[in-house]
Amino acid sequence: RRKLKPEEKDNFGVITPSAVNNLRERIFGTIQLVSIGVTSIALVVGAIVIMNIMLVSVTERTKEIGIRKSLGARRADILKQFLAESIALALSGGALGVSIAYALSKLVAALTPIPTALPLIAVAVALLVSGGVGLVAGVYPAWRAANLDPIAAMRSD
Repeated sequence: RRKLKPEEKDNFGVITPSAVNNLRERIFGTIQLVSIGVTSIALVVGAIVIMNIMLVSVTERTKEIGIRKSLGARRADILKQFLAESIALALSGGALGVSIAYALSKLVAALTPIPTALPLIAVAVALLVSGGVGLVAGVYPAWRAANLDPIAAMRSD
């Protein structure tokens, strides 16, 4: 049918469904690895930003911390307060990210024939991870605030 001579190379190929699946897996596997790397870097950068914000907050509120400690607040109380603030900060960022993802998925579904979905388990994992990042990023600033000397903290300007 192809009018090939016996010594000529074949000018056709056979593509099986398994070959198509293997190609798809290779492409999406690479994309998945790259996206995991990018999001990991973003989480580390976000944690550093949250830690810096909380350290500035501790520095600015040194007098408040000193007053609270002199009125009877324990180290654990100060620690819990600053950890709660860093977790709340991270969770609000996570919620904003989930909201943007939801809006983008609805936009893609409206403008293209590609069906999109945002599973609740993905939302829960995203919020859990962002809260965990806030917790980890807030440990050092909270520890630093909890260990302030109340007398020295009240003298600071």
